[in-house]
Order: sequence, then structure tokens, then C-alpha cells
Amino acid sequence: MMMIYHAEAESAQMMEADMMESLNAHMAFRGALTDTNHIGEALQPTVTATTVHVRDGKTLTTDGPFAEAHEQIGGFYLIDCKDMDEALEIATQIPDAQYGTIEIRPVLTFD
Repeated sequence: MMMIYHAEAESAQMMEADMMESLNAHMAFRGALTDTNHIGEALQPTVTATTVHVRDGKTLTTDGPFAEAHEQIGGFYLIDCKDMDEALEIATQIPDAQYGTIEIRPVLTFD
């Protein structure tokens, strides 16, 4: 899984033309992955998040993200890569890598 982190406050200040350029870059990136098994989605801003905790059988919901941070998860790609080298190569092609952070995390599989 490749999680895309960026500062929402900075993204909110982007000009519409820059937003469209970023969107088009992601669409091109997704198009280049058509030969691989992948899923990629953008997420709505953290103000739409709801956090759920269950403690001692009681459910507590809180508006907002789990943790406040300078960068937030703005989207993700779930890509079937043969190894970490391929994952690193692909992650460098994600448009947000130029101004945000891409976290690569292998998916845990159970046999």
C-alpha cells in the first residue's frame, strides 16, 4: 500500500489550475498502471473523518482524524508489486511525491 501524505492546508490554497494539473497527473499515473493489479483513490479532507474507539464494550465516535499532524493521508494506491525495489520505483512516480510524502507499507497476507 502506498499512502499519500500532504498538508491539507497547503492543498486548500492551491490555485484551481494547479489542482487540475495534479488531478490530471494522477489520472495519467493511474492510466500507466493498467497492466498491473491496483486500486487507487483520493480521500475527502480530514474534516469529514470520524474516529471510532470501542473500549469495555462501549463505542465512542469522534469527529475528525485520529491524530493531528502536519501532513494528512490524502489518498492511497494499493499496487501488486513483486518486491520493495519495484514499489520504490512506482512510488517515485506518484505525483504527490514531488511535494508530499509517500509511505510504502507491505500488506500483511494470511495463508
